[in-house]
Amino acid sequence: MVDRISLDTLNGLDPAGFVAALDGIFEHAPWVAEDAAIERPFAGIADLHAALMAAVWARPEGEQVAFVAAHPDLAGKAARAGDIAPASVSEQAGLGFDRLSDGEYERFERLNGAYRARFGFPFVICVRRQTRDAILAAFERRLAHDRPTELATALAEIGYITRLRLVERVEGPGAPPVAGRLSTHVLDTHKGGPAQGVRVELYEVGASGRARLKEAHTNADGRTDAPLLGGVPLRAGTYELVFHIGAYFAARGLDLPGQPFLGEVPVRFGIDAPEGHYHVPLVVTPWSYSTYRGS
Repeated sequence: MVDRISLDTLNGLDPAGFVAALDGIFEHAPWVAEDAAIERPFAGIADLHAALMAAVWARPEGEQVAFVAAHPDLAGKAARAGDIAPASVSEQAGLGFDRLSDGEYERFERLNGAYRARFGFPFVICVRRQTRDAILAAFERRLAHDRPTELATALAEIGYITRLRLVERVEGPGAPPVAGRLSTHVLDTHKGGPAQGVRVELYEVGASGRARLKEAHTNADGRTDAPLLGGVPLRAGTYELVFHIGAYFAARGLDLPGQPFLGEVPVRFGIDAPEGHYHVPLVVTPWSYSTYRGS
C-alpha cells in the first residue's frame, strides 16, 4: 500500500517528485501528472483532480484512445492472471472478478471481444460504483454508442476511478464527493412514534439471486445506529430491505390474529447515484405500510 501524502507536501515537491507521488493514479500515463504539475498550487483535492483530468481531455483523440487502450479488459485474461496494475487488481477483486466461474468468465470474454471489435479499445468502468448486474447492463447499453460518445464515456469513467484513488492517496481540504449513504427509519403510526427493535436486513438483488449485505435493528429513534451503507460509493444496482414487522408488533403485545396480516415487509429499490444519499423509510401499522425516498 502506498503511503498517503498531504496536499501541501504535494504542492511543494519538484516536478519529478510530484509525478512520482501520484504514480499509479492514472495507469501507465505519467504525462497526466507532468501536465498538471504546472498548475500548482492546488487549493483542494477536487481542484487537483480537475487539473489531472483536464490534461487528459486536452490531448488529441488519438492520444486519448491510446490512453484508454492501456487499461485492462474487465475480468479479462490479464485480470484473471493478476497481470494488471495493483490498483486494478484490487478494484476488480472487490467485485469478485477474480473468482468468476468458467461460464461467467466466458460471458465477459465475449462482451470484451465485441466491445473491442466495435471501438478499438477496452471497456472501462469504475467497478467500485457498480454491481455486477449493472456492469453487464452497461456493457449492452454502451455497445450501442457511436465511437466519439463511447470514448467520452470511457474517459469519464476513468475520472471516477482516479478520483477514488486520488482521495485515498492525498490528504487535504476540498475533497470531491466519493461516498454515498443508505439509511432507513421506521415509524409506527399505530402508536404514533418511532418503531424500536425492528430487525432490518439489506440484500443486493441480481440475476443470480439475493446476497445479504447487512442486518441491523432500529434504535429508540426508529433508525439504525449507523447507515446501512456508507463511507464508500454505493454500487449502482437493485437492492431490497426486509423489515421484520410481524415480530415487532408481536413484541408490542398487540391483540393480533394468529396469522398476522404483515410479517416481513420487503421494499425493493434501485440505486443510480453512487455518491448520493438514499433514505428509505417505512411508515407502518399492523395492517398497512408505505415508503418513499426521503432525505
